[in-house]
Amino acid sequence: MIIDIHGHYTTAPKALEEWRNRQIAGIKDPAARPKASELKLSDDEIRETIVSNQLAKMKERGSDLTVFSPRASFMAHHIGDFEVSATWAAICNELCFRVAQLFPDHFIPAAMLPQSPGVDPKSCIPELVKCVEQYGNVAINLNPDPSGGHWKEPPLTDRHWYPIYEKMVEYDIPAMIHVSTSCNACFHTTGAHYINADTTAVMQLIQGDLFKDFPTLKFIVPHGGGAAPYHWGRYRGLAQELKKPLLKDHLLKNIFFDTCVYHQPGIDLLTKVIPVDNILFASEMIGAVRGIDPETGHYYDDTKRYIEASTQLSAAQKQQIYEGNARRVYPRLDAALKRKGL
Repeated sequence: MIIDIHGHYTTAPKALEEWRNRQIAGIKDPAARPKASELKLSDDEIRETIVSNQLAKMKERGSDLTVFSPRASFMAHHIGDFEVSATWAAICNELCFRVAQLFPDHFIPAAMLPQSPGVDPKSCIPELVKCVEQYGNVAINLNPDPSGGHWKEPPLTDRHWYPIYEKMVEYDIPAMIHVSTSCNACFHTTGAHYINADTTAVMQLIQGDLFKDFPTLKFIVPHGGGAAPYHWGRYRGLAQELKKPLLKDHLLKNIFFDTCVYHQPGIDLLTKVIPVDNILFASEMIGAVRGIDPETGHYYDDTKRYIEASTQLSAAQKQQIYEGNARRVYPRLDAALKRKGL
C-alpha cells in the first residue's frame, strides 16, 4: 500500500466557508451566529468534492489511502473564543468523518482540536475523545501556536500541553504538529509560518526532555521537518552544547518527518540526513502548492515521483516510507487495515 499521512479537506463545499464567515461575523453579536444545524451538506455534495479532486489525483498518482484532516489554514484558532473554536472543530471533524464513511477504502480521519489562545488544553479533550472513540480517528493535529503567528503559548515541552499528551498516550495516537493561518503580516502562512513552526517545534523538543515523561509519545513534523534536516548539523551541535543525548536517542525514537517536500533535491537531502525509519510518505495534496513545476512538467506536490526517482533508496526502503512506517507510527491505522485483511 501507499499511505499518504498528510491530507486536508481543502476542497470542502463552498457552504462550509459561507457558514464560517457567518460565524466570524457573529462573534461580536452571539445572537447572530449561525447554529451548527444550519449547515446542511448532502452526501452527494461531499462525494462530488472528493471524487473530482483528492480521489482523482490519488488514482492518477498511485496512492491508496490518505489520513484526512480538516483544512489546516481554516483551523484559525486565533479567531473568537473557545466556544467558537469548539463549534468549528466539531463541524470540520464531522465532515472528515463523513468523507471516510463515504470512501472507507481511501480515507481515514484525523482530528483538529478546538484550541484557543490562552485556554487550558484540557478543554480539547472532549473533542479528542469523541473523534477517536466515535469517528475512529487515527491521529490529531496539534497547533503549537494558536495565536496565529504571535507565539503566545508555552513551548511544546511545557506541562501546559500534558493533558493532550496523556490522552495521546492512552489512545496510542500520534500528533502532527501543524499550525494554521498566520495573522502576523511578517509571516506568509504556508511559505513562512508553516516552515517556521516545524523548525521551532524541533528546537523546542531538543531543548526539553519531554520524552523522558512520555517515552511512547509520537509527533510528526510535517513539510519535511521544516529547516531541521537541512541544518541537522546545527541541531546536533546545539544538542551537544545543551548536554542532551545524541539526537538519534533524544528525538528520533519519538519524532518523524513527512515527505511534503516539493522537489527532488529536497527529498534526496531528507532521505540522506534522516533515517528511513523516521520518514513517512505524504503529499499534502490538494494543498499549499498546487501548480505544475515548469522544470519537470509535473505537479510539485506529486511527491511519489521523487521517492520513485531516488537512487539512494532501495525498494524495501521505499516501501517502508510508503507503508511500513505509517503502520508503526499510527497503530490505530494499522489496526483498521488489519480488520480489513490488509
